[in-house]
Amino acid sequence: MTTPQSPTRPTREGRGRAPKPGRAVARAPWLLLAPFLALFALTFVFPILAAVGSSFTKVTRSGLFGENGVHTGFAGLDNYALAIADSGFVASIGRMLLFGVVQVPVMIALSTVLALLLESASARWPGFFRAAYFMPYGVPGVIATILWSFLYVPGLSPLIDAAKTVGLTVDFLGQGTVLWSIANIVTWSYAGYNMLIIVAQLKAIPGEIYEAARMDGAGPVRVAWSIQLPLIQPALVLTTVFSIIGTLQLFAEAQVLQTVAPSIDSQYTPNLSAYTTAFAYNDYNVAAAQAVLIALAAFVLSFVFLRLTNRKSS
Repeated sequence: MTTPQSPTRPTREGRGRAPKPGRAVARAPWLLLAPFLALFALTFVFPILAAVGSSFTKVTRSGLFGENGVHTGFAGLDNYALAIADSGFVASIGRMLLFGVVQVPVMIALSTVLALLLESASARWPGFFRAAYFMPYGVPGVIATILWSFLYVPGLSPLIDAAKTVGLTVDFLGQGTVLWSIANIVTWSYAGYNMLIIVAQLKAIPGEIYEAARMDGAGPVRVAWSIQLPLIQPALVLTTVFSIIGTLQLFAEAQVLQTVAPSIDSQYTPNLSAYTTAFAYNDYNVAAAQAVLIALAAFVLSFVFLRLTNRKSS
């Protein structure tokens, strides 16, 4: 008769060599995130810190051509004072504020209308039209501006030629119209992108809400106004914030049209002004200060908009 053997207990040495799953589990997310965090720090955090540091730095060169040495020192707020004293840079910010006040509401309204139409029950081929409306976003800004310039330049534009046949004189690149010609390009490029964000929010609305509205006799307009618009407010806020930030970052459209529009100078937009300061005047420190001011303006405008929308919703 065999007696059952009691299970052997692990030795102290064996217990000492056993892995500790708690630490391994805690380290796993950081190991997986390490490549992204390193790339994020290298391409996003470090350039921001470098720009901020450069904005507080001044470079002095000894000698006529700097042959006696280059010295770097702390500039305090001198670079920011020079940036604010630049009338062209300040005017560009005011110009973009006017641009945003008009263009952003028009684009968000257009994107919302397109999203509501595509998500209505009577919409036909919604997938095709969603792709068609989104397609301009896939066109780079430089290429989109070149394409639209053929419709803006006299002698090439069929729109200008058609207007002349009926006795109208149209100047898309004039002093008072070129800003809105740029707004048209931006709206054409980004309306489809914002539309998809709103469509995603519309698809998250439960179907039971629509069924209850139909049982109450609500029509399509009533459903859109009383149900869909209030429920897609987070998407509208998000797209508006993106548009506010993008307005102050406007660069490619103005730079490309500058070759055919004499009314666009080298400081037409804030980013174009900083680019000119850095690469035309070789004043990288003042350009860094201008870049920081642009970022602060975008942050302040976005923060104020979010506070206003949160106050209304509460």
